[in-house]
Amino acid sequence: MIQAQNPFFQEFNTAPHGAAPFDKITFADYEPAIDRGIRLGLEAVDAIVNNPEAPTFENTIVALEHADTDLNRVLMVFDPLLSALSDDNMMELSMKITPRLSDYSTSISLNEGLWKRVKAVYDNRADYNLAKEDSMLLKRTYDSFVRNGALLEGKDRETYSQLSSRLSELTTLFGQNVLKEMNTYEIWLGADDLAGLPESSVEAAALAAREKGRDGEYLFTLAQPVYMAFMKYSDRRDLREKMYRLYTGRNIKGDYNNLPIMKEIAETRMKIANLLGYPTYAHYALEKTMAKTPDKVYELLNSLRDAYLPAQKAEFKELADYASSIEGKTIDLKPWDYSYYANKLKNAKYAYDEEKLRPYFELNNVIDGVFGLATRLYGVTFKKNPEIPVYHPDVTAFDVIDNDGSFLGVIYTDFFPRESKRPGAWMTEFKSEEITPDGKVIRPHVSIVMNFTKPTGSKPSLLTPYEVETFLHEFGHGLHGLLANTKYASLSGTNVLRDFVELPSQFNENYLTEKEFLDGFARHYETGEAIPSELVSQIISSSQFGAAYACLRQLNFGLIDMAWHSITAPVNDPEKFEQEAGASVAMFDPIAGSVTGSTFSHIFAGGYAAGYYSYKWAEVLDADAFAHFKENGIFDRKTAESFRQNILSRGGTENPDELYRRFRGKDASIDALLQRDGISQKPSGKLPVPMDK
Repeated sequence: MIQAQNPFFQEFNTAPHGAAPFDKITFADYEPAIDRGIRLGLEAVDAIVNNPEAPTFENTIVALEHADTDLNRVLMVFDPLLSALSDDNMMELSMKITPRLSDYSTSISLNEGLWKRVKAVYDNRADYNLAKEDSMLLKRTYDSFVRNGALLEGKDRETYSQLSSRLSELTTLFGQNVLKEMNTYEIWLGADDLAGLPESSVEAAALAAREKGRDGEYLFTLAQPVYMAFMKYSDRRDLREKMYRLYTGRNIKGDYNNLPIMKEIAETRMKIANLLGYPTYAHYALEKTMAKTPDKVYELLNSLRDAYLPAQKAEFKELADYASSIEGKTIDLKPWDYSYYANKLKNAKYAYDEEKLRPYFELNNVIDGVFGLATRLYGVTFKKNPEIPVYHPDVTAFDVIDNDGSFLGVIYTDFFPRESKRPGAWMTEFKSEEITPDGKVIRPHVSIVMNFTKPTGSKPSLLTPYEVETFLHEFGHGLHGLLANTKYASLSGTNVLRDFVELPSQFNENYLTEKEFLDGFARHYETGEAIPSELVSQIISSSQFGAAYACLRQLNFGLIDMAWHSITAPVNDPEKFEQEAGASVAMFDPIAGSVTGSTFSHIFAGGYAAGYYSYKWAEVLDADAFAHFKENGIFDRKTAESFRQNILSRGGTENPDELYRRFRGKDASIDALLQRDGISQKPSGKLPVPMDK
């Protein structure tokens, strides 16, 4: 019997658009394909090093850019599925291959012969008359070597290699622990425990119980849509407290304890930074951002804290007074009370009830609306393509067509929770946009992955406005990838500085509170009735509700992140350490047994170490950018074309501050954000953090 050839051993050409052949890929294909990719990558590097010709931009920098082609083909399938469709075998393989991949990466960054050629090209860069994009690739390549130990000598090189390998293992294990423990939580409740919960939550819990063979009971988990709905609606304060303590107490004990892992991650990053000559990891990480230094990050975080803290205190006084009035006794607000009473107060002030809004946000209609936003702004259209293989029945693939009829790429949508998917929402790529050395144009294949409320036996998937906002956010990332127009994959799409990457996604969120946008797709899933004007008005008028709370919550995450990555000695007590880090923005008394970092995958298993502040940095940019659209019309094609050409299509080919000025005509100001959130109506004339000139 002839064994079928591994699908990863050649370019994908069996599916439309060269899409990943998920219907042909098996688990057994990954490891040999990764090992082959590593071998071919090393051979490509050897060919560069041993090239008898003098180093040039083409034979060294461009050749190195494409050295990982075969390895990337498999990793750009394996890594996304490790988050979206994982199991024990995938996780075990990830732990197995992580040291190999780390050793491979380190062997390249510490290859003396390769470094000499890269340095020679960089030192003679003035002789090449390079275009902007070529110059950026050269600079990024050179900086990458320096930042990955190329200047180290002797024993320091071996130490760096060991630390890098260990860090890869730790971050992989951390992420796996979060997913594994999340899947262990089953909160079984009876009919008497459901007071206040909406019909959609009760139906979903009953369905989950039936699937476990327990009719008549109700199964709740800590999956985000389940948890958020429970905390917002349950009348049972004792059960809200139980859910909160379970949710914030994950991964701090037992088989999936992340406390020692996160401590070691932070210490390992500190050691790497010190080895490379930086006082802290934050100094190292921020050097290649718009912020540049920890001082600039704290300048942003502290300026926002000072602006929002008075508003937050006023919000909480109003909320506590309201909670006490409806309960007939003094209520000392606890963290498990906020969503519950805030939802009631919001409804009382604005007649705002998310459950009444759900019927107008049926998922298919929302898809039409969100995709339609790209059509109105950029002329881009989307068409389902059932011939493109998908990795799970919940996934749908779409062809993306530009306004001139040309093919832009593929987008996969994956909306619902499952045990094999980690919590949260994200965008990733199965194929990056680039132009190959032989002139072939490769268009991107991106995916947007979320955990929305699932359909039940009697209702389709009906979203809350928050879930619609999440969709808009991830779709913004998707557009950043799909509209890329660059030469090199490493500079395309979302391969930009960390504090710039959230601009396209957060910019999209602004449309949720625009009547002209909502009127285009929000209609009742049963009657087809367009969303009534009064409900649209409720969404818009209530959009500033809780803005100060939301800001301080984000600032807390940013401060905790910066604290972990500014250490100069090991942390002994993570819980106390985090409480002190976030003390200046704390809104509640500390809750024993609650640790943020133990499940903070963004910073301990993702790419946001010393970078979580970037959400607020980008929020300043997105509010300022949308203010420009408001000046010209929120669907103004000329303004949209400028945003596309200067922000969405250029990727990391130029400095982001230059790209933003080209779009906006000036630096961003904090004023638009303060005005949008109702914190200030007067221009302050101040910038939270000046952009570099």
